[in-house]
Amino acid sequence: MIKQYETVFIATPVLSEAQMKEAVAKYTAFIKDNGGEIVYEEDWGLRQLAYPIQKKTTGFYYLIEFKADSKFIDVLETQYRRDERIIRFLTFAMDKHAVAYAEKRRANKQAK
Repeated sequence: MIKQYETVFIATPVLSEAQMKEAVAKYTAFIKDNGGEIVYEEDWGLRQLAYPIQKKTTGFYYLIEFKADSKFIDVLETQYRRDERIIRFLTFAMDKHAVAYAEKRRANKQAK
């Protein structure tokens, strides 16, 4: 069943800008290659972590909103776990209220 999902991953802060872009390109291409459709992406940049993860206090945050089959999520999260550049990730299925909120947030961001 096709649903809309939002995934946020945190990449290790030791990556260069080019390495971060390559990691993002890998995951967006992976979603598309497995029948997913990218709805929206947003680079949140280097941010302070709430608590240290693997002795790191900062990380590169990246958000991807996409539509895909529910069976694909396990495959995507397995890829995150295998990638040493990714230190944390969270993927969740968006209900109609979350989709409406995300669209409203994007519209407000574009208006600025």
